[in-house]
Amino acid sequence: MNRSAHRPRRPLRTAGAGVAVLLALSGCSASGSGTPGTAGGALSGTVTVFAAASLEESFTTLGERFEKEHPGTEVTFSFGGSDTLAAGIGNGAPADVFAAASTRTMGLVADEGLAADSPSTFVRNRLEIATLPGNPHGIGSLKDLTAPGLKVVLCDRAVPCGSAARTALAAADVELTPVSYAQDVKSALTKVELKEADAAVVYRTDVRAAGDKVEGVEFPEAAEAVNDYPIARLESARNPAAAKAFIALVKSPEGRKVLTGAGFLAP
Repeated sequence: MNRSAHRPRRPLRTAGAGVAVLLALSGCSASGSGTPGTAGGALSGTVTVFAAASLEESFTTLGERFEKEHPGTEVTFSFGGSDTLAAGIGNGAPADVFAAASTRTMGLVADEGLAADSPSTFVRNRLEIATLPGNPHGIGSLKDLTAPGLKVVLCDRAVPCGSAARTALAAADVELTPVSYAQDVKSALTKVELKEADAAVVYRTDVRAAGDKVEGVEFPEAAEAVNDYPIARLESARNPAAAKAFIALVKSPEGRKVLTGAGFLAP
């Protein structure tokens, strides 16, 4: 049932469906074949990581490196909206590590005693406006998103990218009614990539990952809405040794290089 690090599970799009999927996984072993842990000091088994959608590219790269550095291990991911993932963990979905896109969302897990260690911030992220290639509508600010007829997408209010966008809009004194709300940042960006929207407020890391499919526009109010990304090993981890090692890789100079190369900010 598990899928390897270079083939991540589909991002979870809705809270209800996401939790159902996560709970369905609880009947499957998170350790894959064999007993997780160490054999003669070597890590083995599967480490299951629940991570914010904006971490997909970076964590997939780190998962592949982890498997190469620790033969006999497998890293599986569930990427999606942080609140959906937190709800799944709270309802018993099997996971070893949780990486969220905000401290508030991590608090939903830690405050229930579900984190084995104190969560620690490993990167930060800020927003950009994603526009169609070439920025045909000449968008240069958040205020420009209110132009008549412009189709703008925001992340859902409950997820970190949506909360950050509301903070930035308030700082700019801009009232914006989007054509739709997306369940996570990847869904919002996809609307622009498919030309179903003219613009979306997303993380700059996602703009960078999209390459020439979109164009990024920076805006000063993004400085008022920078998100801290915490990570923690979970109390219910079935492979705590591998979970600790994966977190160590994420926080190592090697991990930091991958993350900052994707556009994340150092904490």
